[in-house]
Parts: sequence; structure tokens; C-alpha cells
Amino acid sequence: MPLFLALPVGVGLIGVVLPAFGYLPALGGDAFSLKPFRHLFAQPGLAASALLSHASGLVTTAISTLGVALFLAAFHGTAVERIARRALAPLLAVPHAAAAFGLAFLIAPSGLIFRLLAAPFDLDRPPDLLIIGDPFGLAMMAGLIAKEMPFLLLVAFAALPQADPRRRMQLAASLGYGRMAGFLHTVWPGVYRQIRLPVLAVAAYASGVVDVALILGPSLPAPLAVRLVSWMNDPDLSLRFMASAGALLQLAITGLVLLLWFVGERLVGRIRRSVGAGGWRLSGDGALRAASCIPVALSGGAIFFGLFWLLLWSVAGFWAFPAILPPSVSLQTWGRALESAGGPLATTFLVAILSASAALVLVVVLLEARRRQFRASAARAVRLSSVMAGLIYLPLIVPQIAFIFGLQVTILALGLTPSLLLLSAVHLVFVAPYVALALADPWFAVDPRYDQVAASLGHGSLKTLFRIRLPILTHAVLTALAIGFATSVGQYLPTVLIGAGRLPTITTEAVALASGGNRRVIGAYALLQTLLPFLAFTLSGTLPRLLSGRRLAMKRR
Repeated sequence: MPLFLALPVGVGLIGVVLPAFGYLPALGGDAFSLKPFRHLFAQPGLAASALLSHASGLVTTAISTLGVALFLAAFHGTAVERIARRALAPLLAVPHAAAAFGLAFLIAPSGLIFRLLAAPFDLDRPPDLLIIGDPFGLAMMAGLIAKEMPFLLLVAFAALPQADPRRRMQLAASLGYGRMAGFLHTVWPGVYRQIRLPVLAVAAYASGVVDVALILGPSLPAPLAVRLVSWMNDPDLSLRFMASAGALLQLAITGLVLLLWFVGERLVGRIRRSVGAGGWRLSGDGALRAASCIPVALSGGAIFFGLFWLLLWSVAGFWAFPAILPPSVSLQTWGRALESAGGPLATTFLVAILSASAALVLVVVLLEARRRQFRASAARAVRLSSVMAGLIYLPLIVPQIAFIFGLQVTILALGLTPSLLLLSAVHLVFVAPYVALALADPWFAVDPRYDQVAASLGHGSLKTLFRIRLPILTHAVLTALAIGFATSVGQYLPTVLIGAGRLPTITTEAVALASGGNRRVIGAYALLQTLLPFLAFTLSGTLPRLLSGRRLAMKRR
């Protein structure tokens, strides 16, 4: 399976490298040359686009990771952490595009924030400020941080038990360390090792993001990935050569982001050891602890309030600035949206359920084979090997734009036409890593003595899997399926390029509305985009209780 997921990445990269050096016989490129790179570097604003993509990857990842580290250091084991676990979990169901639209509606000059400031500052019209699409990409980075920080925090919550935080914190406290200093010195290094791959995936995604950049990012010049998509979809087919060269540039930018991140890891590690050796204990950290909740609160609040503001706009009548609430409401927008969105919703659902189900089957087969391999070798700790994990998560580390275009060229060369099955197969490449990330730890954590008892009763491996292991892991399996479903729903770039415009989904339709100014329609489509993942997560939390009713009744007896 790992090779199955890595193969499309390799094929896609080959399909980009050849046209980047002028070789694509279908478009008349019969000889290798550097002409595509010369055309690329002659494009106006290319350096600004590349720097913007590079800064987005580094800044988004650094702020998100730092916010998670400080929050856990300040509130691990407290009621605040328990509230955050419950409050932020639903945010996994919110696609990036919907979160970006919600933030745009909050921070725009006519958005909620300036409406609240209108009375104190005597504003009778929206201020003339360039906030959405600012040239430095600050709004785009804010949108990415608002979505990625809760994701990394939830991943860190899952990794915490493996770092043995209680005993480590007790030891640090006995040596006079404050809560935050003790956590950052003793617990955080172990947590970070567990979440390193998701952090790198965030860095890669942020450096080559397209949908969020189209909604919140600048347009003159746009981030490099956005410009690449426009070149790839241009009617002038000769631009495909330059687009391929640009895809390699995007790959180099993402590689540089990851390289600098590795250097930063070493630098931060040295600083931490130096501070520890100096005996800096930070025993009085009350003010810092209170401030450490601000980044996470802002991130979660931006998404929650953004979705609420989208809902208000989707039912609002005429709503002039600076009124905080709409004076009238109407369901006319929803009626028109539901009528036109039926096809994209059906396509979204079918592709998501096919790709998520296939990913779940593949991941279960992989994890079960790995577990049995460890059992046969009498190993103590069962885990994915570094090579296996690297192959599984490769599609998340390599920027999508760097190989999806090559994959598109390969598909066209094979004579394949866009279809639901083809699009589902491409989505599977991105869905399976998240399913594996969600299911691996629970799968390996099941007590192996269950298998021994089942074997002593004469049950074979297959019956044990379906009668013992899967019922025990019902919640984890359904949660992994919901995560895969939500991942597929949020896929924009693979759908646009592989679907070739023939298979529109609710995500592609919502992002296409970003260039328009009808906030009511945007609000309805963004909420429809969130609806399917939300239903999937709701079912993943409800079905285990229904399915386990008989066992719970037996337990009560």
C-alpha cells in the first residue's frame, strides 16, 4: 500500500519534469531545452510570488506550532484543555475554503469586526483598507493559521499520552520548574516527535495552497501555486511547458521551507538545552499562562464566528453597513443554492464516500499486516516503520501542484477521461494518509490478549478481525472514515485538474464564487461545503453508541 500511494506522486513528478525541460510530444515538444524556464523567469512578479509562497509555509507553520506548544504548556491537565478538546474537535469537519470564507466575512472592511467598531469610532461606511488580498498575504496566512492550529492541537492531544506527561511534570515541579517551563523542557520534545509529520504536512500545504489563496490571498502578484493553476488552465496550450517549470520551482520552494524548518528544529533544540542548562525555571508564569490561550482562542473563535456570520449572510435580506444584524431574513438564497448545488453535492458525496471507504480498507489491511508481522517477531512496540510512514505521508509532503499536473498529463496520455472512479482514485492518494494517521495508534494499542483468547476458542484471523478487533475499534474506525470523508470533500486542486471542469464539486463551486461579490450565495455554498463533513463526524460519534447497545446491556447485567 505505501508504494501504491507513492506511485502517483512519482508518476506525477515525471510528468512534470519532462515538459519542464521542453519534452511533451503531444504539444510539439520533441526535444529537451531550457526554454520553459527562461519563459518562467521572465514572468513579471515571479520573485514576489515565490517569496509569498515561501513565507506562507514558514510563518503559518511556525505560529501554529508555537501556539500549540504554549497552549499545552499552560493548560495541560486543566479544565481549559478539556474544554478545548471538545470545542475544537468539530473544526476538523470545516474545509479550508469554508474557514477562509468565514474569516473573510469577519475581517473585511464591511465585516463583523468593523461593524462592531463602527459605533465607538463613528464609522458610517466601511473603511478604505486593503485587508482581503493584501500584498503581503497576511490575511491568507491568518486563514491558514486559523485552520491549522486547531488541527495540530488535536493531533498533539492524541500524542500526549505517549509522552508520559504526568510523571515528567511531577519531576519538573519537584526541581522547582514552573508549569510552562517544566512542560516545554520535559514533555513537549516527546510530543513534537510524535506530531512532526503532521507539522511538515502543514508546512508543505501552506507553501503551495491554492483554494485559501484564491479567497484571501493577493492577486497582483498571486502566490506561485495560484499562478500555476491559471497557466495550466489557459487555452494557450504552450503555457503548459512554463507551468511545468513553475511546478518544479514550487517543489523547490517547498523543499526550501522544509529544509529551513529542519534547521530551525536544531536551533530551537540547542536554545532549549542552553536554557535548561542555565537553570531558568520560570516559576512565576501566571501572566504568560493567561496569554497562551489567546492564539488558540482566536483560531477557534475565528472559525466558529466565521461560520455563524456565513449563516447570517446566507439568510440576510438587504444589510447595510454598519448594522450588526440583518434587519430582515429570507430563505430565497438557500432555495436557489439548493436547486443549483444538487449535482455538485451528489458528486462530492460519491467521490468522498468512495475514496474514504477505499482508504479505510487499504489502511486496515496495512495495519493488520504490520501488527501480525510484529507479533510473529515477538516485538514489543508495534508501529509503522519510518520508511513505510514516509511513503504513506509522501503525498502530504510533496506540494499538490508539483505532481498533480504531471498526473493529469499522464492520464490524458493514457486516453482516460474524467469520471467519478478516476477522481475518487486521485482523492484516495490524499485521503489515505489522513486515515492512516487517525487509525494507526488506536489499532496498535488494542491489547493483544484479545487475539490470544479468540485463538484459544478456535477463531481464525479473519473472524477475530471482524468479531473482536473491529467492534472494539468501532469509534476509531468510524472517526478515521469521517476524517477521510472530510479530507476528500475539501480537495480543490485535484478536482479542478483531474476533473477538468466536468465533475464540479461543492468545493470547486464555492471557491469559484470567491471572485464574485454575492455574499449571500457564498455563505450558502460555504455552509453546504461544511454540511457533509459535519454529518460524517456526527454519525461517527453516534453510531458507536447505537452499535454497542447490546454489549452495554450485557455489561449492566
